[in-house]
Order: sequence, then structure tokens, then C-alpha cells
Amino acid sequence: MKYSTTIKADNHVLRSNNYLYPKLIRYMRRIFSLIVLIFLISATVDYAQPLTSTQIDSLTERTLRAFDVPGIAVAVIKDGKIIHCVGYGVASLDTKQKVNEHTRFGIASNSKAFLATTLGILVDEGKIKWDDKVRKYIPEFRLYNAYATEEFNIRDMLTHRSGLGLGAGDLMLFPDSNDFKINDIIAGLACLKPVSSFRSKFDYNNNMYVLAGEIVARVSGMSWDEFVESRILRPLGMNHSAACYERLKDKTNVASPHAFSDGKLVVVPRDNFKLGHSAGGMVASAADLCKWVQLLLNHGKYVDEKGDSVQLISKEALDEMWASQIALPVKSPGAYNTHFSGYGFGFAVSDVKGYKQAGHTGGLAGMVTQITLIPELNLGIIVLTNQQAGPAFTSITNQIKDGYLGITGTDRVKENLEQYRKKMDNGHHIADSVWKDAAKIKANGKLPIKTEDYTGSYTDPWFGEMNLTMKDGLFWIAAKRSYRLHGELYYYKGNTFLVKWTDNSMDADAYVNFTLDESGKAKGFTMKPISPLTDFSFDFQDLSFLRKK
Repeated sequence: MKYSTTIKADNHVLRSNNYLYPKLIRYMRRIFSLIVLIFLISATVDYAQPLTSTQIDSLTERTLRAFDVPGIAVAVIKDGKIIHCVGYGVASLDTKQKVNEHTRFGIASNSKAFLATTLGILVDEGKIKWDDKVRKYIPEFRLYNAYATEEFNIRDMLTHRSGLGLGAGDLMLFPDSNDFKINDIIAGLACLKPVSSFRSKFDYNNNMYVLAGEIVARVSGMSWDEFVESRILRPLGMNHSAACYERLKDKTNVASPHAFSDGKLVVVPRDNFKLGHSAGGMVASAADLCKWVQLLLNHGKYVDEKGDSVQLISKEALDEMWASQIALPVKSPGAYNTHFSGYGFGFAVSDVKGYKQAGHTGGLAGMVTQITLIPELNLGIIVLTNQQAGPAFTSITNQIKDGYLGITGTDRVKENLEQYRKKMDNGHHIADSVWKDAAKIKANGKLPIKTEDYTGSYTDPWFGEMNLTMKDGLFWIAAKRSYRLHGELYYYKGNTFLVKWTDNSMDADAYVNFTLDESGKAKGFTMKPISPLTDFSFDFQDLSFLRKK
């Protein structure tokens, strides 16, 4: 419309002088018309348009190849309608089963938005308040800091401002093969020392969302699994989804997780948590998640089987979930001219090209996902993958988003692939150089220490026992309560060893740093990841083992 207005105004001026310069005016009109036509054509070419389904197909297929992802599901919801919902690639490299819109993926931390919604439902019903103290519902709840213990409320649980470090206590959840129960998590949190003052800093913590699910259970009288399925999934018709893998009635169309092991992409063990589903255990299909996104974009309303509009959660509760409850740093405006970023309840929020964006990512072993909402554009984007390369979902989401934001000239796959390769190369270089040194020492066969000075049982206040033994001629470490954490110890330098876990798909090998007593025998040890690529949930740095007497 802007161009039409300009043309009309200019033509009006030309017509008013037409009687003075008839030939000149006609010539100028032709030139002007040609210039306008060229300008309009160039504007049409340069102006970004939303991607068509065919273009999304090409984008996704390209992403599959670029990031070595076996299978992806992509959905786009605009103005209340599902305009794209398609599966690509295979659900498993073993079975070669094709991905479709009903293939279930582990959505990991995208479960947190469902947890926040279950709490929002209880708030709407007057059964809880966002600022209720946690100890009102979980009296045995304790933190290392007494003041934080007494003041800690539900809002604090959902906004990662506990003062604990990134991923603190996650080893009680990851890897999933362990015997920790909800009472262990409650007791363990009291042993974790804070790294910042209460409410001063954002540090992501899964265990708080586990306990928030426990509040839902204690208030409602049913497990969180039952609550989310009966109050959200079933009403919305999310019939191919469940609170966890074990609760799926039909497991014939489920994506398998994949990761690199010894340089080869393989199917890896599925994260099957016995608890913690409210923090990251849900499984869902792209088609089902479209219904979830439609609910959120429709201010908490859905249409039931009778055709009636039903308010599942109030707009006020959703607004609270999408409010920036704690600020996150923004280093630079970046490609989307972002000036603020924060965290709400189960959603990260920011501004993108003047619009508010709410969304989340999720990561499990061999499976990562992303859900993105731009409410003012009535836009939702869902990307589910069965490989743990996060830049794959980022590339698809951002390329689709660019079309709706009018951003041109971008190639998000190329951009993210270059950054991803640099990051991976750097991480592998660091780890490879460390292991190269350890391999030389082992090949030499002569150690400057006696392994018998280090063998024994050690315990950490919240994680429990680690046993160091000689096993078939190998110096061996094994966690008593986390069954997948076992592997060989290699001597490195001084009083430092390296542990190579038997399950190397975890990519979580670690330093083991011993302290010695006056006789030269080990009295304790600490740990930390070797590679910067290790997921933060392997929070070895929070452990402090002492030899059992």
C-alpha cells in the first residue's frame, strides 16, 4: 500500500503540469513506470516470505544430512491452524522405521512447560499460590542455607534461582539407571552447597522441577503422571503421548535415541527415569504437540469433542508463565535484535525483532527437541530430533522463523554447522590430547604410584558410594547407586587419574583428583568432566568423596 500511495501522489504532480510539457511528461511517465516496476520486482524478491511446506521439506532434509540426524519431525502452527506437520528420516538406524507425524520422541525439558501448566491449573482452582512456601507442601524440604529453606517458594522452584550451581544434583537423575527416589532427592539437595546467593542468579536445576511435580502430587492426591495425562493430555486429544515412556500404551512408533560411540552413530540406551518425569520425562508426537501449542496460543482454551470452547488454564496463569521472572544476560542483540532475555515458568522468554518469544529446548541422551512460540504472530514451531546435535533443531526453527519476521539472506544450516564443527573440534582436541598423554603412560607400564594406596570405598554425602578396586588387572571405579557409571581408571599426572566410562556414548569421561593423608594413602577425591562438550547434568564437580572408615 505504501508504494501505491507514493505513485498516486507523484502522478498527481505530473498531471498538474501536463499542459506545459506534454512530450516530456509522457517520457518521464514511461521512465517512472519502469523504475517503479523494477523496484517492486526487486522488493518482492528480497522480501522474506514464510517457507512453504516444500521449502520446509528441503530445509529439513538438508539438516538431516548436515548434522547426521537419523530422524526429525517438524510442525508449524499459524493463526490456529496446522500448516505443516511432517516426519523425516528414520526413527531408528536399527529398524529403519520411518518417522511420521505420530512418531513419539522424548521431549525432555519441554516437559517443564507441562509441569508449570499443571501448577497453573491448581492456582486457578485456588488450591495453591505461586508464592506459597515449598515447606507448606513438602515439610521435609531443606537447602544448605537455612534462610533459603524457609523462604523458598514455588516461584523460586520454577525459575532456577535457588543459588545452587548449574545442574546441581543431576547425577541423582542422570544417567537414568540408578536407585534414587524422591526422598533421596529431597535429602540430597540439603547437602549441595550454593554457588551464589539465593534469588540472585539463574542456574538451571532439574531437581526443583522434580519436587514441583511432587507438590502437584501431594495437593491433587494423584501422581504427577496421572495428573498431566488426565487434566491436559486426554482433554486435548494427545492420544499418542504420555508422561513417560513406560506409560505409553503403544510403543510401535517411538523414536530411538542416537549418539556417536567410537566415531560411529549408533542407537544408545533410552533415558527411562523412574522419577523426574515432570522435569523431563514426557514423550509426545509432533501431531499431539500441535494441539498443545494451539492451546497455548489460544490463551489456554481448546475445543472439546462436543464443539464447546473450554478454558483449560486461565490467561492470567499463562501470562505469569510467560513473564520474565528472572533476567538472563544478553551479550549482543544478535540476528534477532534481542535486548532482553529471561526465564518464566517452564519457558524461556526474549524479544525477537520486536516480538515476544516464549519457548524451551529439551535434551536427553541421543534426543533433543525445541518448541518455540511467538504469540503476537500466533505462531508456533515444533522440532523433534533423535540425535543430540542441538544446532539441528536451531537451524530449522530459526530458518522458519526468519520467514515470518521478514529476515532475508540467511542460511541457518550453514551458519550453525560451521559453529557446531568448531565447537566439536575444540572439545575433541582437548579430550584427545589428555587421553593421548594417558595412553603413553599406560603403554610404558610403569606408574609412579601404587594403585593399592587408592583402592577402597569412598562416599559423597548426596551421591553415595564409589568403589575403587582392581578388576581383571584393571584399576576400576564403580558407583554403587548409579549402575551405568563404571569404568577403568587411567593414571594421568600427580595424584590425578582419568575415568573412561564403559558406556562411552555418554561422552562424560572425567578427571579424578585425589587428596592424600600423611602416610601417602588416598583419603578422598573430587571429579570434573574432561571435555567441555560433556552435558552439564554430569555434575561431577559437585561431588566430594571421602574414604569410608
